[in-house]
Amino acid sequence: MDFYRAHVLVCGGTGCTSSGSAELIERFEKDLAEKGLDKEVKVVRTGCFGLCEAGPIVIVYPEGAFYSRVKVEDVDEIVEEHLLKGRIVERLLHKDEEEQDVATTLDDIEFYKKQNRVALRNCGVIDPEVIDEYIAFDGYKALGTCLTEKTPQEVIDIIKASGLRGRGGGGFPTGVKWQFGHDAKGDQKYVICNADEGDPGAFMDRSVLEGDPHSVIEAMAIAGYSIGANMGYVYVRAEYPIAVKRLQIAIDQAREYGLLGEGIFGTDFNFDIEIRLGAGAFVCGEETALMESIEGHRGEPRPKPPFPANKGLFGKPTIINNVETLANIPQIILKGAEWFGSMGTEKSKGTKVFALGGKINNTGLVEIPMGTTLREVIYDIGGGIPDGKKFKAAQTGGPSGGCIPAEHLDLKIDYDTLTSIGSMMGSGGLIVMDEDNCMVDVAKFFLDFTVDESCGKCPPCRIGTKRMLEILQRITDGKGKPGDIEKLIELGESIKAGALCGLGKTAPNPVLSTIKYFRDEYEAHIYDKRCPAGHCQQLLVYEIIPSKCIGCGMCARVCPAEAITGEKKQPHHIDPDKCIKCGACIEKCKFDAIKR
Repeated sequence: MDFYRAHVLVCGGTGCTSSGSAELIERFEKDLAEKGLDKEVKVVRTGCFGLCEAGPIVIVYPEGAFYSRVKVEDVDEIVEEHLLKGRIVERLLHKDEEEQDVATTLDDIEFYKKQNRVALRNCGVIDPEVIDEYIAFDGYKALGTCLTEKTPQEVIDIIKASGLRGRGGGGFPTGVKWQFGHDAKGDQKYVICNADEGDPGAFMDRSVLEGDPHSVIEAMAIAGYSIGANMGYVYVRAEYPIAVKRLQIAIDQAREYGLLGEGIFGTDFNFDIEIRLGAGAFVCGEETALMESIEGHRGEPRPKPPFPANKGLFGKPTIINNVETLANIPQIILKGAEWFGSMGTEKSKGTKVFALGGKINNTGLVEIPMGTTLREVIYDIGGGIPDGKKFKAAQTGGPSGGCIPAEHLDLKIDYDTLTSIGSMMGSGGLIVMDEDNCMVDVAKFFLDFTVDESCGKCPPCRIGTKRMLEILQRITDGKGKPGDIEKLIELGESIKAGALCGLGKTAPNPVLSTIKYFRDEYEAHIYDKRCPAGHCQQLLVYEIIPSKCIGCGMCARVCPAEAITGEKKQPHHIDPDKCIKCGACIEKCKFDAIKR
């Protein structure tokens, strides 16, 4: 084994890779070799550190120096000053937004202080393409413990006692699902990992597969042992090339080490895994549509019952868990059900990973104990709203979830609480919105996504969501009519009651929740022909304030529609019939003489 005096960890997740982290790695390796340090310093490509907003991220150990927004031209200085002379490069250390305090290490950064990384425990810590690093952090120890010391029922009992619920959206108790699979009769059973993460703004599962693929492989093998399955499939969308590549490398390594295949750990347990790529259909995130896709059919949901645990893939008993759910399993086996149950709330145990995005300073991945308040996530971890704007709402659960208004900022986040206010946990997307967001337009955005992604199998979803979208489009175009709000509510409730699958049943949630909490915005659009947020283009009117206009003519020169007229050094005028509401005049005016 090679020993190094220092390790340079470079984020190799999708976000930092797109920002040039691969070039950083090449430069580090080149500079270290040129200075004869390549035998003393090891460069490691890791998974996501979580603080995506600050990428590319580089952490140098043993000091733990946390460098953010590192550029290729910064590498020479890090190598020369830090790795050669032992002096930390302070100008590259991360600074928290509000205090502008320099954070020397990861533990000093506000973003991480209230987090508890369980599912993300190895992301940003190990090289995901080296199985030995996973094993060094107790990897596959849980699988060995299950196979050599516990019966399948004992394993299931531990998962039941932990209180782990499915992290894919529905929140069904994982242990109960495994029990159904165990009790089902069948000569062949299957385990499926649902990695078809399709919610706009969600990237939790992708990051786990990129940063810690072996945790999912180990958990699937444990699940297979528990229910009596010898075959597993990971269904992952093809848009995740880094995740797919690292997952395949991990599967190959596990087979080479005898951790997949026949006679695992010298027992009579056989289990193997294959990858199946999805083409990006949102509906294939629904478990029965996913199985249809694996079987080679069009991805359309099946009626339930029968449930997959009794009749699933190829008509055989099947259990399906998402990536984050599985990532918790090895730690529960190693540390015990009581340890996991000590985190979270009474009915929602453990932690939850969220992809924090939208109008927030610290975008990225966060993992918090269940029961953490929305205020803590947005202001303590997320760093608050940019430019001092006011928080307006947070969308959880993606197109299947709902909008949470400011009055619920101190809400403790768990499955049942979110459901009680008209939203849902979903897979973990959390989109923050400020005062400039129009809630009618937000509802239209998510419903437009659902309409586009509907498989079309059942009329409530295929036809009902289309009619709702038409009404929303009319409202944002300034053509709303009295009674439209009531029609939206009636249609939404009918779709929830009649749709075939969970995706269809939850499609109206963004509309219904915004009507519930922001009805005044709908009424302003319909009755006053006004968008309170100043967002909907068709409802905007641009006016020049005579007392502020000096007649410089800059606005007229940039107007593409020639809608602005006026004499030099005299207040100008905008013709509302010609104005295309592009906003070019406001951007150019230096005197704040134009208002929307």
